[in-house]
Amino acid sequence: MYLLDTNVFIEAKNRYYAFDLAPGFWDWLAEAEESNLILSTEGVKSELIRGEDELATWARNSSTLFRPIDAPTITTMRELSTWARLGNYSEAAVAEFLSIADYTLVAYAAAHGLVLVTHEQPAPAATRRIPIPSACAALDVEYCTTFTMLRAHGVQLGLN
Repeated sequence: MYLLDTNVFIEAKNRYYAFDLAPGFWDWLAEAEESNLILSTEGVKSELIRGEDELATWARNSSTLFRPIDAPTITTMRELSTWARLGNYSEAAVAEFLSIADYTLVAYAAAHGLVLVTHEQPAPAATRRIPIPSACAALDVEYCTTFTMLRAHGVQLGLN
């Protein structure tokens, strides 16, 4: 099962899977959600609905995709918070990480054994920002890109 990061939705909408150019991508997300293959968190939804665009409307209408934080996630958040504070990250980087959806997303993935789907790349030398792949590595969370997830399930987006 996959847990999707905010950037999966935003990059798709803004670049290669715009709603008008690749509706099959959005249809597949709906099918994958119904099959319990994908989900995301309410923190991601909060980031998506800040705007007044087609993606915000889509996120508002996706009632079961975005899950609340639960007790196992809260327990894991404590572990992740400790890791972030003890790392080589600036205080500002830690404060930012603990205030955005990335923090709860990684903790949720760890608590539920999910693969986190993101476009972020590893940056082991980073000190001013905590990259999702670094946080995933700290908690032994597997992560991949949208394309890896789609290929793993044989998704093909054809032309109409």
